[in-house]
Amino acid sequence: MLTRQRIKTAVSASATVVLVGVLSGCTNVQSGFLPGDDGLTSQTDGIRTMWTTAWAVLLVIGVLVWGLIIWSVIAYRRRKGETGLPPQMRYNMPIEALYTLVPLILIIGFGAYTINETYALEARADETDTSVVHVEAIGQQWTWTFNYTDADVHEPDGMPAQYVSGDDYDRSELPTLWLPVGQTVEIALESRDVAHSFWVPDFLYKKDTIPGRTNYWTFTPQVEGTYNGTCAELCGEYHSMMLFNLKVVSVEEYEAHLEDLEEQGYTGTISTEYNRNQNLPGASASTGAE
Repeated sequence: MLTRQRIKTAVSASATVVLVGVLSGCTNVQSGFLPGDDGLTSQTDGIRTMWTTAWAVLLVIGVLVWGLIIWSVIAYRRRKGETGLPPQMRYNMPIEALYTLVPLILIIGFGAYTINETYALEARADETDTSVVHVEAIGQQWTWTFNYTDADVHEPDGMPAQYVSGDDYDRSELPTLWLPVGQTVEIALESRDVAHSFWVPDFLYKKDTIPGRTNYWTFTPQVEGTYNGTCAELCGEYHSMMLFNLKVVSVEEYEAHLEDLEEQGYTGTISTEYNRNQNLPGASASTGAE
C-alpha cells in the first residue's frame, strides 16, 4: 500500500530529475546539451534549433505523461479495507483516438522538420560558383590526408595522436586542415582503406568516408579558431588516435598558408591511387587504383 511518505518521495524524485535535466543545459561549455557555441558554421544553429525544439516538445509530453501516471497511482490506489477489482473500463473511443492522433502528428511533424534540415545539410555548392573553396580529406588507418585542390597543394603527413594519460592525447603532430572564415567550403571525403568518419564535434556534424565512394560536406565556417576533429567510425586497433585539427583563419592567413605549402614543396595532391581496396570493381591487383 502506498503511504503518504512514499508518495511524497516519488513526487520529489520526479521533480528532481526534471529540475536537474533543465538546469544542466545552462552552461557556457554546452548549449542545448550540445558541444560548441552558436554560429560556428552556417549549419550549427539549424542543428541546435532542431535538437532543442525536439527535446522541449518531448519534455512537455514526458511531464504530462509522468503527471498522469503519478495522479493515477494516487487517485486510484487501493484504500484500506477495499477488496476485489475496481470497475473495469474496456473502451473509451475519444481517449483511444487521442492516443493515436497525437503520436501521428508528432511523427509527421518531427519527420518533416528532420527531412527539411537534412536536405539543407546535404546540399552541395553550385558547381559554377568560383568562390567555393574545394578541399579533399582522405582517411586511412590511422591518420588523415588533406588536399587543397584549388591551389594544388597538400598538407604534410601528420602523425596519429600519441597517448599521454587519462583522456589526454598529444595533438602537436596531428594533421591540420586550414579553412578560410566566411567562405563556403566543400570537403570531398575519401577513404584509402576502411570506412572512417570525419567528425568535428563543435560543428555538430559528421560524415562517413566510404571506400570506393566520395561523400561531400558543404558549409561556411563563421568563427575563427582551432577545433578538434576525430574519426567517429570504429576503424581498427588505433581508432582512438585518429585525430586531427581544423583551423579556421582569415582569408589572408589561409592564402598565405597555401603559398607557404607551395614554397615548402608540398605541391600536387595526394590521391587514393595506392589504396588498399584491391577488391573494388575495376581495381588493379597491384595498386588498387580504379
